[in-house]
Amino acid sequence: MAKAPKKESTKAAPKPKESTKKSAAKNPKTVRKTTDDKVKKVKKTNKKSNKKTLKQRVLRSIWSFIWKASLAFIAFIVISGIYFDKKISNRLDGSTWTLPATLYARPLSLEVGLPLTRSALVSELKLLNYRAVRSIESAGQFAVKGDEVIIYRRAFNFPERSEPAALVRVNFDAQGVSALKNQQQVNITRFRLEPLLLDRLNSKQIQDRVFVPFEKIPDLFVNTLILMEDRDFYHHQGVSPFAILRAFIVNFKAGHTVQGGSTLTQQLAKNLFLTQERSLWRKFQEAYMAVLIDHKYSKDKILEAYLNEVYLAQNGATGIYGISLASSFYFARPIDELRIEQIALMVAIIKGPSYYNPRRNPKRALARRDLVLRLMLEHHYISTAQYRIAVKSDLNLSNVKALNNRANPAFVSLLNRELTSNVPASIRKQSGLSIFTSISPLAQKNAETAIQNGIAKVQKKDQHDLQGAMVITDRQYAEIRALVSGKNVKFSGFNRALDASRPIGSLVKPAVYLTALDNGYKLSDILNDKEIVLKNSTGQRWRPKNYDRKFRGEVTLEQALVKSLNVPTVNLGMKIGLDNVIDSLHKMGVDEKIRAYPSLVLGSVSLSPFQVAQMYQPIGMRGVYKPLTMIRTIVSSDGVALYQRSPAARQIFSPDSVSQVSTALHKVTTEGTARSLRWRNPGQYFAGKTGTTNNLNDSWFVGFDSDEVVTTWVGKDNNKSAELTGSSGALVLFSGYMKEKIGK
Repeated sequence: MAKAPKKESTKAAPKPKESTKKSAAKNPKTVRKTTDDKVKKVKKTNKKSNKKTLKQRVLRSIWSFIWKASLAFIAFIVISGIYFDKKISNRLDGSTWTLPATLYARPLSLEVGLPLTRSALVSELKLLNYRAVRSIESAGQFAVKGDEVIIYRRAFNFPERSEPAALVRVNFDAQGVSALKNQQQVNITRFRLEPLLLDRLNSKQIQDRVFVPFEKIPDLFVNTLILMEDRDFYHHQGVSPFAILRAFIVNFKAGHTVQGGSTLTQQLAKNLFLTQERSLWRKFQEAYMAVLIDHKYSKDKILEAYLNEVYLAQNGATGIYGISLASSFYFARPIDELRIEQIALMVAIIKGPSYYNPRRNPKRALARRDLVLRLMLEHHYISTAQYRIAVKSDLNLSNVKALNNRANPAFVSLLNRELTSNVPASIRKQSGLSIFTSISPLAQKNAETAIQNGIAKVQKKDQHDLQGAMVITDRQYAEIRALVSGKNVKFSGFNRALDASRPIGSLVKPAVYLTALDNGYKLSDILNDKEIVLKNSTGQRWRPKNYDRKFRGEVTLEQALVKSLNVPTVNLGMKIGLDNVIDSLHKMGVDEKIRAYPSLVLGSVSLSPFQVAQMYQPIGMRGVYKPLTMIRTIVSSDGVALYQRSPAARQIFSPDSVSQVSTALHKVTTEGTARSLRWRNPGQYFAGKTGTTNNLNDSWFVGFDSDEVVTTWVGKDNNKSAELTGSSGALVLFSGYMKEKIGK
């Protein structure tokens, strides 16, 4: 009986739970609390879940942004690379630069028997910047030993062929060149010097530049440049991280920028394609382009482009780009003739053309040059002996402080006119043309001197406005040798030689006498020298008179021409017909419309000095007419001849008639109006004709020697009296030119 209560109490134990549950259900507070707990638990779970989802979303967004940005960046890099690559190819695969046309004088051709003096040859060599030395070692040097001149000519690409550097010995006697010998002492008959560079015809759109191929750049120059500017050039791929790091450290220590990290390739990219703007975008382009350039081109090609592009100086308003032009600017010699100290200075200037300008900052430039020399020695590019000589040298700059080209604006104007009229535009527009002309540097120099000195000699004290012009032509080939348009030979304004149309006075008379001789007259025939009266169509009377106001009764044709008598010439012109005289003038090259007035035969027709030179050319060529020209050959940048002068020639007067007139014109210089040449230029043989216009407004003289025709005019631009006759004005300038020509 005792076990039964224990079983009951054990079974009754769960009942309170039910009652508690029931009571809880019956209690709202308890129910709410239980529900809130459940809600909180769910929210907490949801919050964790939301946080996890948000994190996943953020990660997905970041990843999406990264791969999209990466794709965009890759696309940007690819597109930029394609754009830069095309830009680089367009510039470096073709003609990297639009080069100016190069204007050359005629090459001096030395031949046995040439009437050339030793002093004239030396003058030409100095114009060509040859250096006088005692012992010749390299091209561009010459030595004078008694009557012998030894020349080491530079290599040159002549229009017909390229000729290497060569040595020649030129011997002289009283008549000129007596012998020519080559380096092996073998006699030769002909040898020519390279032509003088007169000018580079560049426009505002074309930079003044002379291209030099890599193989012609001295190795010492290239090695020194790399040593100073980019020692890892042959090892990096366009950009050098080590150079950038080194520059950062140096600049950080200094507290300011003292060193750059750009490679030569980066500098080339910047110079060719970018601006000087300092920005991250520009640096990115520079680096990217440098990598592409390094990948596409050889190191030699990169160096060639860099050395032809680098800025080195300022010549007035024009920049000096490339080492070839800079070599001429600083030292007046080709790049391959620079001495060690000059190479060092050029490399020093590259670091900062303005900061190390040797003309403005000589001490600074000298210090930098000496640093370059020291490093050249340390790296065994030069010997100790060479270093000692070089470091003791001055800067050795050219005396000329700018590239004052040897071209005279007067003949450059003539050149441009001939280019326009004779050369097709398709040729004129090409880059890097070489234009070979007939200009003689010696003749041009002597003509300029004769004009300047002659005007000063003949002008009165109050005649500061007196001017002169001179045209010199070759008798054999009808080429322009020299042309001067005023006493200020570098003035590029009004071209008197080409455009000053003035009455020619008695210069017209040889045309009258040539017409008569070609129509059956003889120099011994008689003309009346008596007073005559002529009427024009309006009834006005004209009484021509001789210059001395005298009449001689009867004279021969020769006497009338030698003494330049007016009245007999008028009588002759009326007999042979004025239309025939006009026809002769047109055949001689006068294009002007000429009216058949009797005063025509006394020179009422107006012509420029150039037109007068053309008119007299057939007299110097035994009656053959050829148009005067200046351009001989035009050669493309790759050596192909594009244009060759081929002027038409025709016989317009009989050689016998011209011979007779030439004899009379010689007598003009010995016993006629130009007889003062006997004492002005003793021992020289001339023929010529003076010309004087009304009121002594214009003074003319045309003179011949064995190889040239020289046309000279003196007057005033305002057409007022020059107070000079042909013999007291223009003849004096002609005389001065001939003295300069023979070196007196």
